[in-house]
Amino acid sequence: MPGQWIASSAAIARIADRLGRALAAPAVAYEPFAVADHVVGWVTPERAQRLAHWPQFFRRRDRALELAPSLDTPQARTEAIAAIARTLAAEGALSAWRDERYAVAASPGEEALFELERAAARYFGIHTFAAHANGLTGDEDRWRMWLARRSPVNAIDPGLLDNLVGGGIAAGADAAATLVKEAWEEAGLEKPLSRHAQCAGSVDICRATSDGLQRETIYAYDLWLPADFAPANQDGEAVGHRLYAPEDVLAVLATDDITADASLVIVDFLIRHGHIPPGDPGFAALDALRRPPALHPASEQLKRL
Repeated sequence: MPGQWIASSAAIARIADRLGRALAAPAVAYEPFAVADHVVGWVTPERAQRLAHWPQFFRRRDRALELAPSLDTPQARTEAIAAIARTLAAEGALSAWRDERYAVAASPGEEALFELERAAARYFGIHTFAAHANGLTGDEDRWRMWLARRSPVNAIDPGLLDNLVGGGIAAGADAAATLVKEAWEEAGLEKPLSRHAQCAGSVDICRATSDGLQRETIYAYDLWLPADFAPANQDGEAVGHRLYAPEDVLAVLATDDITADASLVIVDFLIRHGHIPPGDPGFAALDALRRPPALHPASEQLKRL
């Protein structure tokens, strides 16, 4: 029966306190960024002002930013914003350039309005998507979890612990394909094994970071692995792996030695499998972090775009 091992209330309280701070809702005002009458991103007033210095591409009024209507095709928008992103990168305003694009649409599943270099995603506050897998051995009562140590030269969260598998979903890909790809690159998992990963839903993040607003949906997978499996990183993004017992996982989650994204995916696992019970005083706070409130512009403000 799942859930026979229960995390202590003291450990849950420490995790809730740490993640409450790490995943706190943005405290500053953001301006909506609209493309073809759809709000697709959120930027700080300072970033909106910087972008307004390209009047041929952007117009800013009534605390809102709009891409010029003259850019009326996905290709035109992609090319214009790519040029701007290159300039922003040269100014040091973005994280390390990836040469990988995210598709930006009015809502998930719809045709892309444009594509955006991954390094600029948080600057523009677009909604991104990722796939992460909890790498597990044993069974639901006596499991251990693989965690990876990120390379100290990674562009995001260098040197921190992470899920065994995790990566952003690039334009043209989906969650399943991304998971298989990342499983090989990050842990040396062959397709016959990684395809056994079971998608258990998703979690959402909306928080301010040093390089902009992170608005991300993470598809969470559970991947049960053979006891003799040993991860082997292929792309240099991880420098080591270790199996953690449940109590050690809890200890790590209460520290800043693990990424906020991975922490939320693991907390989701613990809740789903009954290891953090609904009756615990800290349950509600952790459960709420899985679905933060969305940012919404005032309706009258949108009408003036």
